Amino acid sequence: IPFFTQGSHRTCCSIKELDVFNRAREIKVDPDKPLEGVRLAALQARKTLLVPTPRLRTGLFNKIVPPPGATKEILRICATSQGIKEYSVPVGLDGKARVDLVVVGSVAVSEKGWRIGKGEGYADMEYAMMVSMGAVQEDTPVVTVVHDCQVLDIAEELLDDHDLTVDYILTPTRTIKTDCKRPKPQGILWHKVSYEMLEKIPILKSLRYREKQAGKDVTLQDELSDLANANTSAASNEKATAENTRPQTAIGSAQTRQSRVESDSFSPRLGESGVITTVYVGNIPHSVRVSELKCALREFQATPLRLNWQGAQHKAFLDYTDKATAESAVSSLKGLSLGGKTLRVELAKNQRSKG
Repeated sequence: IPFFTQGSHRTCCSIKELDVFNRAREIKVDPDKPLEGVRLAALQARKTLLVPTPRLRTGLFNKIVPPPGATKEILRICATSQGIKEYSVPVGLDGKARVDLVVVGSVAVSEKGWRIGKGEGYADMEYAMMVSMGAVQEDTPVVTVVHDCQVLDIAEELLDDHDLTVDYILTPTRTIKTDCKRPKPQGILWHKVSYEMLEKIPILKSLRYREKQAGKDVTLQDELSDLANANTSAASNEKATAENTRPQTAIGSAQTRQSRVESDSFSPRLGESGVITTVYVGNIPHSVRVSELKCALREFQATPLRLNWQGAQHKAFLDYTDKATAESAVSSLKGLSLGGKTLRVELAKNQRSKG
């Protein structure tokens, strides 16, 4: 996102002239350098400031919390990348965020409100995730701050249905109200999300699990491809295998069922080394049953060898064959929410051997 030195701070400060800024109580501002002045303006106006985590690796938002009695200089630091690290607290899916104004960086933007970012899609994904968690509404305004030379004509064929549009453009010389008619993303388009994205953005897994539990279609891009390939392969081989593989198919099905039972049984088997690694799961609400946790573990491909349920103490312990598998489970389950609370998932402090 380009940073322009001449007039940048003044342009950011012009957001104070917008009614949508003055009415807003909670503002989400991207962490880009060109938006530092907007973050400072929000803090000076005593508004709640939310900043997305870098590449969404550790969650969705960080809330900037200046120390009591913060001076102007401290507020300036809070608005910088250094301040985001030092004066912020994470906001999870259950943080009840209600964003009144969204401010994003742009590479280019048109007077119609069409926007082009860096091409990695994080601003679009952040907005879609906010829709999914109920943090923004259809009429939540979106503002961008750019230099005049970044305001260009953009061909509509460059835009897709997941692209975020903007309602206001602030430049050093003018304020543009776009009256954009193109709808903003209505949520996460799961058919465009890949397994790779799911691994890179752990909070996506939790959102997907939530929406699946609510009965929504959360079929991933890769799953659609796998299904299409499977259907093609099945059709081409149906005649050739019909006669010769009936007994083998029956045996294979039985083996598959047996494998699933073993995989899902949470049985107390140990790896060959006789060493297990235990994962601690805390902050489990009273209303959550062990069956719900088991279902989530299977969904997130984090099924343990053994589950020690201690629901009355709001916790559980998961045993895995080795440390690598346990660490992978912790990564997969990070941000998981059950019963309206985000679970605490980490390697248990006390580990033990087979003995």
